[in-house]
Amino acid sequence: MPSPLSTESPTAAGAIAGAGTRTTAAQGRYRPEIQGLRAVAILLVAVYHIWFGRVSGGVDVFLLLTGFLITGSLVRMAERRGRVDAAAFGARLARRLLPAAAVVLGGVLACTYLFLPEDRWKDTIGDVAAAALYYGNWRLAVNSVDYLAQSTAASPVQHFWSLSIQGQFYVLWVLLVAFAAWIAARRRWRVRTVVAGALAAVLAASFCYSVVTTATQQQWAYFDTGTRLWELALGGIVALLPQHLRIPRPVRIALGWLGLAALVSCGMLLQVSTMFPGYVALWPTLSAVAVIIAGTTGSAVGADRLLTWKPLHYIGDISYALYLWHWPVLICYLAVTGRTVPSLLGGGYILALSLVLAAATKWLTEDGVDRFTRASATRLRSVALGMAFLLPVLTAAGGWSVYLTVQQQQREAFVSDPANYPGAASLADGGTGEADRELPVYPPPSEAADDIPVTYEDGCNQGTRSSEVLTCVYGSDEPERTIALVGGSHAAHWFPALERVAEDNDWRIINIIKGACLFTDLPQRYKGEAYPSCSEWNAGVLAELAESPPDAVFTTATSSSIDPDAGFGGEVVVEGYVERWRELEELGIDVIAVRDTPRLGFDSAECVATETADECTGDRSDSLAEASPLENLGTVEEVPGNVSFLDFTDYVCRGEECPSVIGNVLVYWDGSHFTTTYMRTLAPVLEQRLKAATGW
Repeated sequence: MPSPLSTESPTAAGAIAGAGTRTTAAQGRYRPEIQGLRAVAILLVAVYHIWFGRVSGGVDVFLLLTGFLITGSLVRMAERRGRVDAAAFGARLARRLLPAAAVVLGGVLACTYLFLPEDRWKDTIGDVAAAALYYGNWRLAVNSVDYLAQSTAASPVQHFWSLSIQGQFYVLWVLLVAFAAWIAARRRWRVRTVVAGALAAVLAASFCYSVVTTATQQQWAYFDTGTRLWELALGGIVALLPQHLRIPRPVRIALGWLGLAALVSCGMLLQVSTMFPGYVALWPTLSAVAVIIAGTTGSAVGADRLLTWKPLHYIGDISYALYLWHWPVLICYLAVTGRTVPSLLGGGYILALSLVLAAATKWLTEDGVDRFTRASATRLRSVALGMAFLLPVLTAAGGWSVYLTVQQQQREAFVSDPANYPGAASLADGGTGEADRELPVYPPPSEAADDIPVTYEDGCNQGTRSSEVLTCVYGSDEPERTIALVGGSHAAHWFPALERVAEDNDWRIINIIKGACLFTDLPQRYKGEAYPSCSEWNAGVLAELAESPPDAVFTTATSSSIDPDAGFGGEVVVEGYVERWRELEELGIDVIAVRDTPRLGFDSAECVATETADECTGDRSDSLAEASPLENLGTVEEVPGNVSFLDFTDYVCRGEECPSVIGNVLVYWDGSHFTTTYMRTLAPVLEQRLKAATGW
């Protein structure tokens, strides 16, 4: 993100621009072309976000510039004082960063209440708190690899991830430069020499980590601070280049235009969001380095002539606020209009409004704070002023969260009466599934994403990254029967019903789940790529079952798909399922195989939040076969005698329609995973059919 700090150049960096220039960093003077570079970067970020739905590489430029500016500032402080004054540095940051961020976060909370559906309120409140406390990137990183979080809509503060990385960088760099200054004083070395060595080590380690992690877990790597530190370190090294470096003016003119052209073309030629931040991020960062090295040439044909143009310079001045505003304005526009991408004219309105809000925010916060503290900008007052903006936002977010929690508790007490919320029971004996329309749907759409099996909260369900077999035991200590629940998330959502059946029958449930991983012996893919951790996990699960055999394994019998290109092309019995069931037969373990869930093709909770329940209905044939593949499976492939099939489609769909709400209960929390509440209403039917199939 754009650094809101001054673009005063670090000592020695300005010497790169050549001798005799008025803006040499050796004199600690202003670098106007850097302000223009910031303007170009923020315009690229905004334009690509608004009209193209892509990432431009502009954020990487902001990170490099932050490293460039902050490293120079800290090194100059250490050289002047012999130490780093962390308190003064932190106070200045609080005065510059917090007011504008708080104003935008407050605006996001208001936008969320006014324009976003209720099912997005709770997540957005959490995102705002994470952004305000500078750990938003880690929240996004976790969600990016959390299988159940994949379908969540873009957060209006998603772009704060780079601000979080920047905040963490400030802390790390203060410690790094302070330690370097201490070493330099003890050894009688130059501070900048020690800092340069430290930055080279950080760059090398972070770059290697970034390349490896991007290749193996790109979604995580995109938000990981460790994969981005090399960009900041690169900027710091450029800031510390030796003063005696001289580059001919014609070369600097060429470098300026080459860097600017490469930067502008980055987002056009690369899919930044899926390729960064590994070695490919060298493209925008080295482009920015070229512009910095080119410096202010004073030539009428130099790139700096464009970069010092007054309108571009002004956009550079408001770049921090413009970065903060453009994304929530875009998200609110899409929510209000119901569009997935803005029109050409709509995008113009978004950019224009973002510019107005950015200018007003800078006038109110950065300029206003400077006016207010010009005569007495003490450290304490600077921090107090920053917190005066931030604390109301945190208080509002916290209070809203508590209010939603209290409401949830009150609703839970009311829905305990099955007469009000029968759920699946309303489809029994030819029922229609309709109930009292005067009652609100439960769980409410705003809380649906949290109405998932307790096994997720308990940390019992393995994510997509690790192959470790996690087992959690629920139910009786001396059970009459033990059932192992095994498979992916479409097996996991049966846990609430199984747990209720186990409670009533003195059974035990062993939870063995991994996201997006089916219980088969064949290699699988996740998001179009090889999924080796799934194969390793499957082998580990089989070994675990062989060592401590349960009475039965409860797992999926088919796999449904609403997209023929998703891997299966409709509903099928996945290749390798029958072989796995035979292996369990050899171990003396029964198999309870349930037909897969119908998929709606849309977010159920979001639909119910914005439309009537009748409009939020999917077609059964979109994801399920006309006739269950299990009916004729025996004629295609011999099914071992230990397998019992269960099909609950008649308790999820009414004929060919699969509604989002049955018996006043929300069936799905997304588009294919059952809510815990609905699963519990299905428990009596599950118990009856399970016992009939197994003879227990």
